[in-house]
Amino acid sequence: MVNIYEAGPFEGRQEHWPVLAVAGALEVRLAETEHEVEQAQRLRYQVFYEEMSAIPSPQMRDAQRDFDKYDEVCDHLLVVDRAALGEDGQPMVVGTYRLTREHDAARAGGFYTAGEYDLRPMLKGLATGTKFLELGRSCVLKSYRSRPGTMQLLWKGLMAYVARFDIDLMFGCASLSGTDADALAMPLSYLHHYHPMPQDLRVRALPELYVEMNRQPKESVDAREGIRSLPPLLKGYVRAGAAIGEGAVIDRQFGTTDVFIYFPLSGIDARYKSRFGLVK
Repeated sequence: MVNIYEAGPFEGRQEHWPVLAVAGALEVRLAETEHEVEQAQRLRYQVFYEEMSAIPSPQMRDAQRDFDKYDEVCDHLLVVDRAALGEDGQPMVVGTYRLTREHDAARAGGFYTAGEYDLRPMLKGLATGTKFLELGRSCVLKSYRSRPGTMQLLWKGLMAYVARFDIDLMFGCASLSGTDADALAMPLSYLHHYHPMPQDLRVRALPELYVEMNRQPKESVDAREGIRSLPPLLKGYVRAGAAIGEGAVIDRQFGTTDVFIYFPLSGIDARYKSRFGLVK
């Protein structure tokens, strides 16, 4: 299969993606039309700008969608509820992930994460031929977050995608709510002390954006309290085996404090491999 945007949005598609996983009325699959991408963008707008504290551009506010140049070159993973119809009469998109492979990023001028972190130690330090996947714009509709299986289904779809393209390493930014690093001293210090990336590959926040994560000495950070202080997605990454880059970044548009996630497929906890059917 080629990327569904290989020759421009939705042109040159040579293979229909099947449904990747199902749980009751929910199914996870890739977006195949511009309308489905717009549904994902509307969901992102609802979660990031209406529910949370992100600040939309005038164009985003007018369209009621979250969008940027990466949406036209990447893949969009969707969780769809076949039993619930949106205003357009189509099954509702209730969860999404934006997935960007290396050749997709090249079309957009580089990975999105490179706007916050220096990726060169990681990209140059790994073996030639390593296949990268950048994760971003993950969100689930509020009313579905407490429903059993929604996030797990999104992860099952992600793992199916990873297996299909033989991905070696996933990475991206994960967010803590708020822009006051002192108020986030516990989770930032916990991540810094307990889950650092390998030194020789360690990605570091760009100098002009760098925020110190080491805000408490390790001996004062209780590991159990530290992991409890993390938001669900970030907690899931860490429990599955992800490591963290050096330095946080304040994203004032989104009202968050970002950390870098380094997630080699070889390091995924065996329980997660079994749960999500990952055989790599």
